[in-house]
Amino acid sequence: MEQTTTGTYRVLPGRDDDEWLLLDVESGDPTYVPRGDAPDLAVGNRVRADLAWRDGDPRVESAAVTDATRFRFVRTTETMFEAATRCWEGAVESGSGMNSRVTYGTDGDPNGVVYTFAKQPGQRDLFEEFRDGVKPLEPLLVRAAGGREAYEEGA
Repeated sequence: MEQTTTGTYRVLPGRDDDEWLLLDVESGDPTYVPRGDAPDLAVGNRVRADLAWRDGDPRVESAAVTDATRFRFVRTTETMFEAATRCWEGAVESGSGMNSRVTYGTDGDPNGVVYTFAKQPGQRDLFEEFRDGVKPLEPLLVRAAGGREAYEEGA
């Protein structure tokens, strides 16, 4: 018997180039599916998807993008652009291991957000945890969606 599930997921890279990681936005549960089932998806998109479980393996039956967002995970020691530099300087000044900064377009509307993180002690690597879906991005995205007011109010 084939089991089906429907849910809202954040699309992240899979364990290799042949799969997607669909991270349930409510529970944070990971589901790895073949990219060939949904080749038009992109990392960062939020999708409403129907999954069919055949012989214990999930496959995408249908997927529709509900929020076309894009993530770029960049680990670098190269010179950062101004918003990231200011974001990091603010974290250092406050003694915090993390800081965020909303970026704005020339029209003054929010168009993105930058998060900076300090190196974590021991084996922890927040960069990889966010990229791989171990640590959920949704709380950061919800905050970013509030724009300037959410940051000023500390939401």
